[in-house]
Amino acid sequence: MTGETPRRRHSPAVYRRRRIVLLIGVLLVAALIWLLVAQPWRSTASEGAEPQTEKTQDAAGSLPVPTAGATPGVTPTGEAPAVDATPKPTPSGTPAAQPCVGSDITVEAVTSQESYSNDQVPSFSIRLTNDGDADCTLNVGTSGQVFTVTSGSDTWWRSTDCQSEPSDMVVLLTAGQTVSSASPLTWDRTRSAVGTCDDETRPRAPGGGASYHLAVEIGGVASTETTQFLLY
Repeated sequence: MTGETPRRRHSPAVYRRRRIVLLIGVLLVAALIWLLVAQPWRSTASEGAEPQTEKTQDAAGSLPVPTAGATPGVTPTGEAPAVDATPKPTPSGTPAAQPCVGSDITVEAVTSQESYSNDQVPSFSIRLTNDGDADCTLNVGTSGQVFTVTSGSDTWWRSTDCQSEPSDMVVLLTAGQTVSSASPLTWDRTRSAVGTCDDETRPRAPGGGASYHLAVEIGGVASTETTQFLLY
């Protein structure tokens, strides 16, 4: 015998408390791991938020006119079905329409009359047709519209010389659809130039049956032909 004092054994209650503490620690660690993985707060936030919709694209139902006032829309014409200006979502699983190719787009310069008397001002419009087999998108905003009046080699008037607040508007043109300006742009029969927009003494275009030609451009696509009109 060495005379050492025998080690005192703990009571069963002590071991039970230790096991309970250990079990609580394991549960806390497991709960922490679950919170990091499941992140339930994300689900709560998403339930309270407004559901997000797919990016939509405006159907071609409004073609702005480059004027200083309000910009009226256009009316679909021809056999193509009419569409409104309400954004229409791209169906799920359907590829988004691609930008229009110039060769598939026909742009026409339109005058309200073939000739104008001395007290009349010419009115101009754009007629736009998607001749392709597929829907496509085009920027028809005023930033990409140009109306040009010439007489021979002389350029008398260009709409961009005094354009106010140009803007972009990308729309969807369905295959075969035609849209044209409902409210035309008028020309005051004077010569335009940047810096002379408020000049009331700008030269007036000669009349007496003089011939003029209107050319237009929209979205980078120019009219293939000019439209002739006469001033009296």
